[in-house]
Amino acid sequence: MAHLQSRQHISPDSNTPITLHPHFNSKITSHTPPEPLREEFTPPPDRASFADPEKKALFSVAKRVDLTESIGTVLEGVQISQLNGTQLDELAALVTERGVVFFRDQDLDTEGQVRVFEHYGVLDRHPAQKDQKHVIIKGSREDHREILKYTPWPSGDFHADTSFEINPPSYSLLRMEEHPEVGGDTAWVSQYGLYDALSDAYKKFLDGLHAVHTSRLQYDTILDLWGVGPNRPPIDTHHPAVRTHPVTGLKALNVNLGFVTGFAELKKVESDKILDFLAYHIHSADDHYIRWKWAVGSVAMWDNRCTAHRVIPGTYEGNRKGIRTTVFGEKPYFDPASESRSERRLREKQEQEKGNGTIGSSEVAETPA
Repeated sequence: MAHLQSRQHISPDSNTPITLHPHFNSKITSHTPPEPLREEFTPPPDRASFADPEKKALFSVAKRVDLTESIGTVLEGVQISQLNGTQLDELAALVTERGVVFFRDQDLDTEGQVRVFEHYGVLDRHPAQKDQKHVIIKGSREDHREILKYTPWPSGDFHADTSFEINPPSYSLLRMEEHPEVGGDTAWVSQYGLYDALSDAYKKFLDGLHAVHTSRLQYDTILDLWGVGPNRPPIDTHHPAVRTHPVTGLKALNVNLGFVTGFAELKKVESDKILDFLAYHIHSADDHYIRWKWAVGSVAMWDNRCTAHRVIPGTYEGNRKGIRTTVFGEKPYFDPASESRSERRLREKQEQEKGNGTIGSSEVAETPA
């Protein structure tokens, strides 16, 4: 962290760096992004919408192992590079349902990864991304709690990739090229599950709100901490606090701690209190959480529309380097007629029981004589 602007200004009283407001940080105020803000567009149809719901083609070549009830599946015995178009569509459908799907010992290289991911749509580009088709993801051995004293973005916290964009990403894929034996894990949490875990009254309250997603905190941090210069100006967008997934039709919480700073319809203190609760809610959701231990050749593909994720910082030895590809998604929307995952399961169970003629029946318990 020695290159942070605040490190150049030491307090004579405490002998620690003075915290500089971004407006007084010349690295930030003097930067002119080379590209304009993006405009909304309609991406190609989601490939998952073309998939066989039973995913027969994919499961004919891969073994499915679910890691938790709520989120996370490993596909064993298959190489992504060998999947055909039908199987790639079914993989996308599985990702929309399970949030994140993992693979081990993959033979993909960067060119092959880009080629596979172009099947899913138009490749997105992170504001700090230099290569047009992929971004390099490294590890973090810094104390994120300490960094927050000097630079504003909570880089170690849960987020959905660039959720501040008008067209935030749908799918992301991260392939690990270098990794330490221990440390550098990534965690995901299901936004389907987070929504389900709320009380009905709280769900109704959030259903009517718009979350304020901003790139400003990351923009400042990219300039000061990363030192790479954002490609685009800062942006603020108002997306539904609860979004409807376009493929599954399910409600998902659309709030993450990395980019959401409040709620458009609420006053500042009201927003702050809700964000405090949601921070607790997200970090206490062990029943909707998965933590993945990486190895060289491991791959994760996830859906930013129904998950949030974070890198787990540590003090591990060795390099961590991954290649991430991402595609544009639709502008988030909320359909009041959509249902949550738990509501759908209950409805389907009731329909099945009705079809079996079991609704209303009861078992007669034996009473001891």
